[in-house]
Amino acid sequence: MRTALCLGVILAVISSGLGHEDDGHRHGKGGHGKGKGHGHEHGHGHGHGHEHGHGHEHGHEHGHGHGHHHKHEHRHHHRDNGTLSLVKLGNSEFAFRLYKHLTAQPGSQGKNVFFSPMSVTLALASLSVGARGQTHQQLFSGLGFDSPLLTQEVVDEAFKTLLTAHGNGSSEDMAIGGGLFIKDGLVLNPNFQKALEEFYLSEGFNVDFTKTAEAADTINKFVGRKTQGKIDKLVADLDPSTVMYLLSYVYLKGKWAVPFDPEDTIEEDFHINDQSTVKAQMMFVEDHFKSYYDREISTTVLRLKFNSTHTMILALPEKGLNTLEEVICKDHISKWRKWMQPKRYKIGIPKFSVKTSYSLKDVLSGAGMTDMFSDVADFSGISESQKMKVFEVVHQASLDVDEMGATAAAATGVSIVPLSLNRAPFLKFDRPFMMLVVDSVTDSILFMGKIVDPTK
Repeated sequence: MRTALCLGVILAVISSGLGHEDDGHRHGKGGHGKGKGHGHEHGHGHGHGHEHGHGHEHGHEHGHGHGHHHKHEHRHHHRDNGTLSLVKLGNSEFAFRLYKHLTAQPGSQGKNVFFSPMSVTLALASLSVGARGQTHQQLFSGLGFDSPLLTQEVVDEAFKTLLTAHGNGSSEDMAIGGGLFIKDGLVLNPNFQKALEEFYLSEGFNVDFTKTAEAADTINKFVGRKTQGKIDKLVADLDPSTVMYLLSYVYLKGKWAVPFDPEDTIEEDFHINDQSTVKAQMMFVEDHFKSYYDREISTTVLRLKFNSTHTMILALPEKGLNTLEEVICKDHISKWRKWMQPKRYKIGIPKFSVKTSYSLKDVLSGAGMTDMFSDVADFSGISESQKMKVFEVVHQASLDVDEMGATAAAATGVSIVPLSLNRAPFLKFDRPFMMLVVDSVTDSILFMGKIVDPTK
């Protein structure tokens, strides 16, 4: 009999908002989350120098005696730009595969789609630390970590580098990390727990899963704290046979580098398709923005900066969103970022709020990660005394875009209409568009999705 192991993948995005994350340290309940040198909530501007200065933080050896999980000895080698680039490449490819899987789901047709590839990747990479055999191979292959150079310890080091780098923005609130909720009495492999704390910024807690309502409440309160209340019901019910609940979160509160004036916001038509139109609150501003017209795929791209290292990229195709979705890949993002040029524009973007919830079990199985959900699952690296399989992977995402800011995306079609020689061209997002939030330091896609109807 395999007991249940649950994965919760969450993210929240919020625009301008009051209040600060005061939970910026590790709690260490039940002896699992002892605050090491990495145990700070990111977003306080302390994380500089991550490329060079962390040897002292994890100078002890981990005796990972399981084939693929060797000792973390050659730290500077592992942080080599070549292998870090391979992990980033895998992350980007996985992001677009996940986007295409999610948009193809029957429940997603004609709806807004929004998720955090980084959050999903973080949860699955954390899980891979304890996976063995074919279960591990499927996880790595599904995540895009196919290169023989990408051993588990190299991936672990790369994630520590990426997660630490995300703490360098000081003008907005950013939190990224994980939570590990363990059944009372379950004996974990200490190397698994240590790796999650050190490389994946996870905090550990003991819970009694037989008291399902109390356990769900504990998990939801943790998530609520980490996401400033944006996601507070990740877990509705739990199977009493659950032995572990592993979750990751990404929270970003961004303020626009160039804010919109609320007095300029007016109700205008947003064209969902050729037949349907809704009234949306359209925000306007005129300033210098970077943009690019991709002739190859007839798409106008606009970049909106936050007061940080994060930017929102909005893509508006001329021939409809489906045409763009069929061809878009990570290479387009690289091209856009390379060729964008600054110019003065007047832009119009709809104000919107979107909250999504997905079960990723079918999506991940369809991407080849089948064993972890079945009785052949091998998670002996988590616990040798307890057979377990993944019961469910849940992902929730929330995004608010308003005049002060956002966190992950906002964009609707971009039509460029030159008005006259002495006036700025007008970029108006008044039809379905795609969006991404990218971290310019790590090149990570934190969030991505599409807005089909800003009023839903």
